Amino acid sequence: MKMKKLILSAAMLSSVGVFAQTAAPAAPEPESTLAYNIGAVSEYRYRGISQSAVKPALQGGVDYTDKSGAYVGTWLSTISWIKDSDPKGKATGPAEWDIYGGYRGALNDAVSYDVGVLEYYYAGNTLNVVPGAVNANTFEVYLALTAGAFTAKISDSTTNLFGYMNSKGSRYLDLSYTFDFGDGLTLVPHIGDQYVANNPDSYDDYSLALNKDMGDGLVLSATVLGTNFKSRQGAAYMLPGSGSKDLGAANLVLGIKKTF
Repeated sequence: MKMKKLILSAAMLSSVGVFAQTAAPAAPEPESTLAYNIGAVSEYRYRGISQSAVKPALQGGVDYTDKSGAYVGTWLSTISWIKDSDPKGKATGPAEWDIYGGYRGALNDAVSYDVGVLEYYYAGNTLNVVPGAVNANTFEVYLALTAGAFTAKISDSTTNLFGYMNSKGSRYLDLSYTFDFGDGLTLVPHIGDQYVANNPDSYDDYSLALNKDMGDGLVLSATVLGTNFKSRQGAAYMLPGSGSKDLGAANLVLGIKKTF
């Protein structure tokens, strides 16, 4: 999350006495905003793992941010991982629907924070028909701290994590840094650690995202990403319905997003 900074500049005055007696203008109160977004990616990856069997996905959402710093939003994406998890092909759940809300503020002039909750809702999912799996719906609480271009975020699941049995209390630690080259061009390296409670499938992920703001709310992206799942677990991250694809292997993901 980015914290907008308002820079106030005073024009040079001809008299020192006039300057001393002139009060600086008060900073305008931030406005509340309602924004919509729609986009597509060549592959939907989340925390390094493909959610769409290494195939394209359509995505979109809406966000409301109050001038107080409170916000709510929702976001959807097409997925295939629930269906692909069932070797018998009976599990259903074609979409991920995220519902979230929280509050953004500042601890001081250097550090801002973002605290909130997020529900990953898979409408009508039947992942629990797969032996050893439970309902895919997941609820997390999160806290992010940003200092300059650096952001650290931790997310903790208060329910089972994405269908893993007995995985309440799983955690994800996310570290990223934003290099802003100006003219709408940014480069964002990221590393993350996914701990899956009471399960052997913990792993680390990484990414390097190049983003270009084309103006008028249009952003293009190219991201190299992957995980160490195979080296850490001794086997590739594969699902019965996705064939021989390693869903955690390194790949290049292209994206386009339009915000209104």
